[in-house]
Amino acid sequence: MPDTWRNHHLADMQQSYIRRMTRECERLGGINLGQGVCDLPTPPPILQATAEAVLADRSVYSSYEGQPALREQIARKLADYNGLTVDPDRELVVTVGSAGAFTCTCQALLNPGDEVIVFEPFYGYHVNVLRALGLVPVFVPLAGPAWELDAVQLATALTAHTRAIIVNTPANPSGKVFSRNELEAIRDLCLTHDLLVITDEIYEYIVYEQPHISPATIPGLGPRTVTLSGFSKTFSITGWRLGYACARAELAERIGLVNDLLYICAPTPLQHGLAAGMAQLGPDYYRGLAADYRAKRDEFCATLAAVGLPPHVPAGAYYVLADVGDLGHGNAIAAAMHILEKVGVACVPGSSFFTGSGGEHLVRFCYAKDWPVLREACARLRQLR
Repeated sequence: MPDTWRNHHLADMQQSYIRRMTRECERLGGINLGQGVCDLPTPPPILQATAEAVLADRSVYSSYEGQPALREQIARKLADYNGLTVDPDRELVVTVGSAGAFTCTCQALLNPGDEVIVFEPFYGYHVNVLRALGLVPVFVPLAGPAWELDAVQLATALTAHTRAIIVNTPANPSGKVFSRNELEAIRDLCLTHDLLVITDEIYEYIVYEQPHISPATIPGLGPRTVTLSGFSKTFSITGWRLGYACARAELAERIGLVNDLLYICAPTPLQHGLAAGMAQLGPDYYRGLAADYRAKRDEFCATLAAVGLPPHVPAGAYYVLADVGDLGHGNAIAAAMHILEKVGVACVPGSSFFTGSGGEHLVRFCYAKDWPVLREACARLRQLR
């Protein structure tokens, strides 16, 4: 039978090495520091409120833009933390995770053949969604080890077909946090070339030495920015699939239309529970979250440095890229498999986040683990010496 049932945009696409390394880790019984599953405890107020919503059988569809109570909580959070004033009825859409928000945004606001700027190292799902929709990712490398933006290099990458720039801050996999100067440079180019900015801010509360700045707060960027985020990382509910898109009303309406077409709505009882649980969490929770991850970052990066895997110390999120060049393997996949097979710790090949050979000397670790698990992983890694 001819292989005719295939979307040609997916012809060269393969399952990411993030999931592949997870399967290899399961096969070998290792500690998984590859996939960002974030298997830490969910805050009890959110669990309790969600259990009550399920038992109350709050199970029918919500509106496509999400439950009003959750949109109110998101708007309050955006005002208090991000510095954004948002109309919860007209400028917010609750989605099936931030990944769903990204897909809906791209489908609603861009067209096949449009070019979209992606900073490298990149999050593979962003790139694959763009390609699946017939969009064209154009890669602009950031300069390690701090992953700094070169505005001249960005300007050179723009063409008559460029329609949008993706900003992931804090970033997966690098932990890069974009500075105000960098965001202003992006703003200047967006105004000159009439570009949309799509931001992924899912790790916004996990920042260390420098603050998180939402690009939409940069003067001139707000009307042309779609702010995406969610709750998976902040509350350790990666499997709940709850996120949102925030944009000016006419853009949010288009995003909401696609959200309705693709998903109908996000899971309703989870929306009810999250809204009620968020109302019970104060600033101390978010400060404690960042402090805990900073301590884990420092201990884990110290271990990497001690065993000859120099880390690119992240400014945010809970991933670290480590240099595996001294292990003597020819590429990142071989190095990652060596670490897993020798000491039972899974990581992700850096080639998953770069075009060309840029990531062949790197691997990515995720340190979003309970302390006992993370310290056992550190003990195993010390066996590499």
